[in-house]
Amino acid sequence: MENNIETERIEQTPEVTQTTRKEQKRKSIWFSSLTSGIVGSLLTCSVFVFGADYMDFNQTSQNDTQGAALIEGKNDSALLPVKKTSYSNDNSGIADMVEKASNSIVGVINYQQQQSSYSGGMFPNSSSSDSSSEVESGTGSGVMYKKVGNKAYIITNNHVIENASKVEVSLDDGVKTAAEVVGSDALTDLAVISIDASKAPDKISFGNSDAIRTGDSVIAIGNPLGLDLSRTVTQGIVSATGRSIDVTTSAGEWNLDVIQTDAAINPGNSGGALINAQGDVIGINSLKISEDGVEGLGFAIPSNDLLPIVEEIIKDGKVTRPYLGVSLGNVGELPQNYQQSINQAAAEGVMVTSVENGSPAAEGGLMQKDIITEINGTKITTTSELRKYLYKNGKVGQEMSFTVYRGDDNKTIKIKLGKS
Repeated sequence: MENNIETERIEQTPEVTQTTRKEQKRKSIWFSSLTSGIVGSLLTCSVFVFGADYMDFNQTSQNDTQGAALIEGKNDSALLPVKKTSYSNDNSGIADMVEKASNSIVGVINYQQQQSSYSGGMFPNSSSSDSSSEVESGTGSGVMYKKVGNKAYIITNNHVIENASKVEVSLDDGVKTAAEVVGSDALTDLAVISIDASKAPDKISFGNSDAIRTGDSVIAIGNPLGLDLSRTVTQGIVSATGRSIDVTTSAGEWNLDVIQTDAAINPGNSGGALINAQGDVIGINSLKISEDGVEGLGFAIPSNDLLPIVEEIIKDGKVTRPYLGVSLGNVGELPQNYQQSINQAAAEGVMVTSVENGSPAAEGGLMQKDIITEINGTKITTTSELRKYLYKNGKVGQEMSFTVYRGDDNKTIKIKLGKS
């Protein structure tokens, strides 16, 4: 399919007054010179106008100027003004907001233990030895959240600091300072680290993620591909709200609620801020789809979802969730010959693959190979749905009703939830 781009060409043509043939003959030499001068001057003027406007198109401000061509004739002169368009693209408001917000975005460096073996063959008196050293394993981003006493708390992603033996924070002036991991939550991919409050930048405000709409302008700030590109700013829109993405975490499968954006998010942006037009954080950038041929599919954890988890981590160092004490598997992922032997009413349920002794599930009567299809009347089809429902709606000590199939028998089992 061809794109037809229409262009409009504007030509300036001088007007010539009609004269008698005799006058034309008498003035032919003078008039010929005059006409050549006019055409030459106007062509020069035309080129000047087009070139100047084209070069100034992307400038943010420009003083209005006028060009002129002086046409000289016999005993007279004329000044032809040349109109020059001035373009204005005043982004000072956005730039001021970004400049202020960027100070609150930090780099997060993950160091991990690495075993190294040294053979001293080059030196006669040396011997082989094994040693351990901390090496930089990866970098990400973080958002300054708040200061309490002598501690400043920074929000980042769990996968940015996971398995770290040491964590450092890189501030806006490039200075690195030691950080402490306060706590993390693998399922929601959130973590909190702290640094000395006296070294911390100002905190940034958090907005209401429930108020954003598809099409709203957003800005992502982070450290893509490492600290050399720290506090890179990309702009886009909210592509969709209320998305749910299935993710695999170190704590199991999870269904993560996210904001979708086309603002460029790259490795190293993880833990950085997604900011609305008012300069408030409405999400923490967490992941993107990076398949070949895919562009502009980034995702952020909404601020309204993450703040309660962050507060719990700051308070307790972890997230406490209801506990069943079972291992689970999706029925749809079982071998085909096994699925054929299952009651069709349970074909989209979750199978209990093992039950821990003494767990709430064991005490409630749940057994291996039971298939859970509902919790408190809500249909459950995957393990991530079960966890999400349990963790969002269940509380420690609460009794919940599980609808299960045991072979062809349909049962309701009541289980009092324990503490994770």
